[in-house]
Amino acid sequence: MRVVLDTDVVVAAMRSPSGASSALLEAAVGGRITLLGNVALALEYEAVCSRAEHLRAAGLSPRQLGVFVDAVIALMEPVESHFIWRPQLRDASDEMVLEAAVNGGAGAIVGFNQRGFGATPARFGIPVLLPRDALRSLPK
Repeated sequence: MRVVLDTDVVVAAMRSPSGASSALLEAAVGGRITLLGNVALALEYEAVCSRAEHLRAAGLSPRQLGVFVDAVIALMEPVESHFIWRPQLRDASDEMVLEAAVNGGAGAIVGFNQRGFGATPARFGIPVLLPRDALRSLPK
């Protein structure tokens, strides 16, 4: 399955190595899913994960954070935006997630803020799944 992770999922994986979000990253390492992303999304991952409250909660140093974010980005298949669908959503950071999903042919967007995406991804045939639901949908 090809998915785009919303930034909140990457933060959750960083803060809780035993949760569903972290298990999704492990599934990507194991080749069970393909993570899709673009440059804007990679920069967003880095900026949000670098916030002091997330570093403290994860117990990571800035150097360790760099290793984590670099590893997540290395797992991503790059997506070029040939069509820009904006504006479709209220939140600009959600727009880059939608853009990567549409242009990358994603089977799902994985995130905690399903309401923020509304019905828009469904118009493109892309469901928005919680991390636990995305894990359940993976082949064993």
